[in-house]
Amino acid sequence: MLNNIGLPGLLLIAVVVLVLFGRGKISSLMGEVGKGITSFKKGINEGEKELADQSETTEEETASEKDKV
Repeated sequence: MLNNIGLPGLLLIAVVVLVLFGRGKISSLMGEVGKGITSFKKGINEGEKELADQSETTEEETASEKDKV
């Protein structure tokens, strides 16, 4: 069904959305989407950093246990 939407169809949809919501509402919505994406990326980076810290801690504990034996 959606395979037949071309450039004219997308332009028509964009115009209808712009008329219904207005330019201010759409720009504020896009700003919120941008903030959400930024927050998501920040969360991903923090999660990767936390995993790296945990793996370093585990390696240090393993090394100290081997030294004790």
